[in-house]
Amino acid sequence: MIDLYTWGTSNGRKASIMVEECGLPYRVHPINIGQGDQFKPEFVAINPNAKIPAIVDSDGPEGKPFTLFESGAILIYLASKTGKFLPQSVTGKYIALQWLMFQMGAIGPIFGQVHHFMRAAKEKVPYAIERFGKENRRLYGVLDKRLGEAPFLAEEYSIADIATFPWVLRHEWQQVDLAEYPNVKRWFDTIHARPAVKRGITVPA
Repeated sequence: MIDLYTWGTSNGRKASIMVEECGLPYRVHPINIGQGDQFKPEFVAINPNAKIPAIVDSDGPEGKPFTLFESGAILIYLASKTGKFLPQSVTGKYIALQWLMFQMGAIGPIFGQVHHFMRAAKEKVPYAIERFGKENRRLYGVLDKRLGEAPFLAEEYSIADIATFPWVLRHEWQQVDLAEYPNVKRWFDTIHARPAVKRGITVPA
């Protein structure tokens, strides 16, 4: 059993989509980050960085409960645990991990800044909106080029796609029209149609 500590954010949805795709039994523990639940001692004991998502696997790799935080690490762990969504070939594996790191090092941080300055900032900061908005569009261009070469970020559907999709799901928050990136739109529509993805993005209900 996986205990999933999460909220309905792009990073949170990576983990909920993954457990749904893997078909793992799990329990959801909503961590309402708007109310500061992530700073409560009982959650900080699970993730000392006070961020969602985090998991506790009752059947850990050494036969005892195993706690893990950081969304990318969770995806790699669950892929290893189930043998799913990480290519078996050495080349395929590292291509998938490369694009996973691209999401974590570029897509997440930049898209997150766009979300903040376009939606949450208490005052408009034109320089920040322009700077991060421009980089946001550049990254969509990188995705579009890659997805013109392959059906998914790796040669097959993988944790790289699972990590990236929830950020692209918020394209309207970023004032991005996916029609301008036809390869991203094709990929987005394909993944959005997956039943496990549809379930995963509703967590926590």
